[in-house]
Amino acid sequence: MKLHVLHRTRFKYGATVRESYNEARLQPVTTGAQVCHTFLLKIIPTTRLSHYFDFYLNYVHLFDITQPHTELVVEANSTVTTDDTPPLAAAATPAPLSAMDACARLDRCYDFLQSSTYVDVSAELWRLALDATEGQTDAWQAALAIMRHIHRHFRYQPLATHVHTHMRDVLQARAGVCQDFAHVMLGLCRALKIPARYVSGYLYNGPADQLKGAQASHAWVEVYLPAHGWCGLDPTNNRLTDGHYVKVAAGRDYADVSPLKGTYRGTAKRQLTVEVLVTRLEESESPAAPASPAEPEPAPAESA
Repeated sequence: MKLHVLHRTRFKYGATVRESYNEARLQPVTTGAQVCHTFLLKIIPTTRLSHYFDFYLNYVHLFDITQPHTELVVEANSTVTTDDTPPLAAAATPAPLSAMDACARLDRCYDFLQSSTYVDVSAELWRLALDATEGQTDAWQAALAIMRHIHRHFRYQPLATHVHTHMRDVLQARAGVCQDFAHVMLGLCRALKIPARYVSGYLYNGPADQLKGAQASHAWVEVYLPAHGWCGLDPTNNRLTDGHYVKVAAGRDYADVSPLKGTYRGTAKRQLTVEVLVTRLEESESPAAPASPAEPEPAPAESA
């Protein structure tokens, strides 16, 4: 599936601000199941961009604006091709739960078995995880059971939480959005020694689809299975990830992958608006070469 993603963030400040320092995680990854063909990041006021890979190999753009300004616009345009085949069938039973302890000795898994900024791994959570996966002896089937449990017992309710809501509060309220559902699933999986990481990106909602969290930044979970690697599950929509999903970044939780964060000097009064539009392109269009993550320092960001 060939998709175009527009992600525009606009800050309007109540008074002049300056010395704005920011980092953006907005460029889709290129993996075996996804190719990012083009990516353009525009900043207003115009400034220069630099970039680096963070600890989890997410692509991060850095920019700063030292001159006075009353508005900041960050617009990312991406073209990607995604694979419509889930990495693993729902009926598969590839990894006994009893063998998952060994994952703690793997560098790629260790961080994704621990508590993190918005996720707890506690004895209480372990008991909840056992209830959600009663009768399951396979790690993949246990992860599927956790996904179904969250989808069944938690209510999708925009504005019930905010970006800094901890998993503990979501467990009490039993309501939230995709970020919250992902955090709960991370905690339940990790409590059972299943490595689980937070994934940020986008979700395409086709004409016949009724998917929650589409046309906005979306979040889901990947669990690690020996001999299969990372496999995606979306507790918000109770489905395996497929070509509808555009992956941007992965980390321990939202704190590692927020699309845009930074600091500035000036007023605390500001208005934030975010627009996300994911559209499907004609498959007959010839895709460009993959956007290279190893390119030299980008040219100055363009003005709209």
